[in-house]
Amino acid sequence: MNPSPRLKRAYVETYGCQMNISDGELMEGILADGGYEIVRAPEDADVVLVNTCAIREHAERRVLGRVSQLNGLKLERPDLLIGVTGCMAQRLGETLLEQAPYVDLVMGPDGYRGLPEALARLERGEDVDHAALGAAETEDAAEGVVLIHGRKRGPQLAVLALDMDENYQGLEQRRADGPAAWVPIQRGCDHRCTYCIVPYVRGGEKNRSAVEILSEVRGLAEQGVSEVTLLGQTVNSYVWKDVDFPSLLRDVARIDGIGRVRFTSPHPNDVTERLVEVMAEETGVCEQLHLPAQSGDDRTLRRMLRRYTVESLLEKIELVRTAIPDIALSTDIIVAFPGETDAEFRATLGLMREVRFDEAFTYKYSLREGTPATRLPAEDFIDSDEAQSRLAELIEVTRAIQSEINEAELGRIEEVLIENRGRDEGQIRGRTRRNKVVVFDGDASRIGQYARTMLDRTTGATFVGTEVGAHAAVEG
Repeated sequence: MNPSPRLKRAYVETYGCQMNISDGELMEGILADGGYEIVRAPEDADVVLVNTCAIREHAERRVLGRVSQLNGLKLERPDLLIGVTGCMAQRLGETLLEQAPYVDLVMGPDGYRGLPEALARLERGEDVDHAALGAAETEDAAEGVVLIHGRKRGPQLAVLALDMDENYQGLEQRRADGPAAWVPIQRGCDHRCTYCIVPYVRGGEKNRSAVEILSEVRGLAEQGVSEVTLLGQTVNSYVWKDVDFPSLLRDVARIDGIGRVRFTSPHPNDVTERLVEVMAEETGVCEQLHLPAQSGDDRTLRRMLRRYTVESLLEKIELVRTAIPDIALSTDIIVAFPGETDAEFRATLGLMREVRFDEAFTYKYSLREGTPATRLPAEDFIDSDEAQSRLAELIEVTRAIQSEINEAELGRIEEVLIENRGRDEGQIRGRTRRNKVVVFDGDASRIGQYARTMLDRTTGATFVGTEVGAHAAVEG
């Protein structure tokens, strides 16, 4: 008897934000449904997909370096297919095939539904001359090899069409085991912040069916997931038919078995009284909010096209803190945006000191070709050393604030959802409802359970605690 043919093996390596992590799980689900075995190391794979981010230049350089490393595997096994997917793939398009001629597939975020078909074309040796193959059927170009820079190589494929109807409804993610899950509810973005590449690589806002989202969350609860995070580029702008984001959030929080609900990343303009009311009333919604401020200066915010002022942002923060006094706030900040003066940078430091965010994700401006900010006058762009100096000062301020906040929380007893092993033997790691990371002694067999834990000491962003009680489940 002939043995059964071995399944093709695929490995997905993801870089970037939560949306990219969710997209990586989506690609794994699509590949598994298409007959692939998902493996955990590129050395074991027949197909390696590098799922990328395009937000910052450093991220792209890192990916190009990683793809070059993977070419070493391809030299040993010429049949290995290497694909680059995601936002960087969409941004660079076919030029990526020229920069990295050992890459076989370039696929943007709207192409994943057709991933098995694209790989099958490459495996059959069909060349489509870098055609932009989208959701609609595209005529095949001539078969054969492609010549670039005089080098002969096999067929390559670029799948780059943006599809306003593609929200990946009806497709199932292949999630890692664990008590928490990302649930994408929205793709793309209708804002045009001048520094941001996202609308140009992910297209406009596309919202999933509320019926399907709720069905997905119920299914996750039945599988033992007790915490979900709703994902979208501007998640709180979600609208589907007569269901807006506050309504959806309330419905998700009331699903049996779901003990915690988070969402990211909201836009300040869509933080409404009704949304805050739902956050305050629904016990399943965590006391945590990520609110990207980006700058503490009105002129800079106008140049970024953020569509709010510092005053209106502070009003939103006051609204949230009045309704939910114990809420933990986090933010994103960009320094050295073109034209930012020292005084305007100081205003951002002032905002950080006034608001006292529990956590801040800080960046210096990174030029992204294709974004409106690249067209600002050359003299507006800030010297790299000055930009780095501003970033270092911002980090110093934010870390000092975070340290002061965390020191003041020592002695609190918090409910911790145990998510994984700690770094040290015999430790487990989880997060509080306010999204604070806590490490304490315990057995990894308890991942997925909840524990009452006293916060004993802090090491920067992380707490070390002592368990004072545990329970195996939380009522939804």
